[in-house]
Amino acid sequence: MREDSAALDSRDAWIAAIAALAVLTVAHGAPLISAVALKSMAADFGTSRGIPAAAISLAYLGGALGGIPAGWLCGRLGTRVVVAGGGVIVAMGLAVSSFGAAATLYVGHGLLIGLLGISCMLAALITYVSLWFDRRRGAAVALISAGQSVSGVLWPLIFDAAIRNYGWRTTMEIYALFALVAVTVLAIAFLREPPEAELPRVASRLAAGASARDTQFPRTLGMVGLMLAIFCCCVPMSMPIQHLVAFCGDLGIGSQEGALMLSVLLGSAFIARQFWGSIADRLGGLKTLLLSSLAQLCTVTAFLLTQDERSLFAIASAFGFGFSGLLPAYVITVRDYYVAKEANWRVPVILFAGYVGMAAGGWGAGALYDHFGFYTPAFGVGILFNMLNLIVLGSLYCATTWRGKRAKSSHAYP
Repeated sequence: MREDSAALDSRDAWIAAIAALAVLTVAHGAPLISAVALKSMAADFGTSRGIPAAAISLAYLGGALGGIPAGWLCGRLGTRVVVAGGGVIVAMGLAVSSFGAAATLYVGHGLLIGLLGISCMLAALITYVSLWFDRRRGAAVALISAGQSVSGVLWPLIFDAAIRNYGWRTTMEIYALFALVAVTVLAIAFLREPPEAELPRVASRLAAGASARDTQFPRTLGMVGLMLAIFCCCVPMSMPIQHLVAFCGDLGIGSQEGALMLSVLLGSAFIARQFWGSIADRLGGLKTLLLSSLAQLCTVTAFLLTQDERSLFAIASAFGFGFSGLLPAYVITVRDYYVAKEANWRVPVILFAGYVGMAAGGWGAGALYDHFGFYTPAFGVGILFNMLNLIVLGSLYCATTWRGKRAKSSHAYP
C-alpha cells in the first residue's frame, strides 16, 4: 500500500471514521427495541416492567465489561474481524431475544448483544479511529463517540412505528437481519487497517512521540487516576440523564415536557461534541477534561437552584454541552500519554470504569430518592463526586506539568 493512500488525517481516515459512526449507530439500536417496547413486552410476559428493563441494563453492562477482551482481540485479529464478528453476534442476540421468554431475553441481551456483541464496537472503534488521526484526532473521536446519541435520536420513532404495526418480536427479527448485513458490510468494506498498523515508519514516529510525552506523565498512577476520574465524573453525568423526566414530574412539569427536555439535553450533547473535539485538538486531552468537568459541575449545581420550566430547559441544554466533552477527552488523554500499541487495552479499561460510574450514579440517585423522597440529596452527592473528579484531574495535570518542568531543567543543566 502506498504511504499517501493511508495517511493520517487523510480522506481515508475520515471514511473510516464515518463508517465507524455508522456501525455504532446500528449496533446501539439493538437494545433500544426493548426500551421502546418495554410496556408491550411486560404485558406479553405477564410480569412487571423490571424484566425487560433489566435486560437492557445487562446489555449495556455486558458491553462495558466485554470491551476489555475485545480490545485485546483487536490488537491480534484486527478491528475489521472483531467488529464484523460482533455484528453477527448482535443479530443472533436479537433473534434469541425475540423468542419471548424472560430467560432468552436475558441471554439474548446480556450475553449476546452486550457481552459478545456491542462490546466489540464502542471501545474498539474509538481506539481504531484514534489511530487514523494526529492533528484532528479530537474531532474524529468526538464524532464517533456520538454514535450512541445518534442511535437514540434515529431509531426510537422507527421502532415505535414498527412495533405498533408488526409487534416487538417481528421488529427484533427484522432489525437482526438489518444489523447483520449493515455491520458486516461496513466493517469489511471500510474498516481498513490504520496507518500505524500498515506503515512502520509512521508507527515508529508516533510511538516515539508518545514515549517522550510519557516521561512527563505518571504512567501507572496516571492510569489509576484516569479510571478514578472517569468513574467520578460519570456518577453525576448519569443522574440528570436517567432521572430528568421524573425530576420534572416532581416539580409539576408534565411528562411530555420532561421528555422534550431530555431530548434537548442529548441533542445539545451531540452538537457540542465537535466543539470539544476541536478544543482537545488545540489544548490536549487533559486540559479539555478539566474544562468539561468544570462545566458539568456548574450545570449539575444549577439543577438545584431553580424549579422554573424555562430555566430547566436552559440548564439541561448547558448540561449536555458540558458533559459531552468528557468521553472523547479521556480517549485523547490516553493517546497523548501512552504509546499507540497500548491503546487497544487502555481505552476499554478506562471506558469500563466510566460505565460502572454511569450505573452507580443512576442507581444511586434512585436509591437516595427512595430514602429521602426528593432529588436534592442525589444531586448533592453528584456534586461531591464531580468535585473529586476535578481534584484527581487537577492532580494529574499538576504532576505532569511539574515532571515536564523538571525534565526541561535537567536537560538545561546536565
